[in-house]
Amino acid sequence: MIVAFSVTPIGAGEDVGEAVAAAVRVVRDSGLPNRTDAMFTSIEGEWDEVMDVVKRATEAVQAHAARVSLVLKADLREGVTDGLTTKVATVERLLGES
Repeated sequence: MIVAFSVTPIGAGEDVGEAVAAAVRVVRDSGLPNRTDAMFTSIEGEWDEVMDVVKRATEAVQAHAARVSLVLKADLREGVTDGLTTKVATVERLLGES
């Protein structure tokens, strides 16, 4: 499964970089395939391991603010591995054919 999520401290002002970095550090330290962009962090693995990382990343942000917003989108598909790379590669290939 692939989960794209965003976790943000509420009431911490405009500069949330430190809190977000704490969450991304949890994801990167997990050893699971992941990718971070300006809006979301995506992580790939089995349900329990991915959800554990999301929970710990959320807790890392909670250390910076009493209130936290979590947005999560999941793609659950049995038998798919390396979806973070192959899904993007397919789109890039199709764009190159145009």
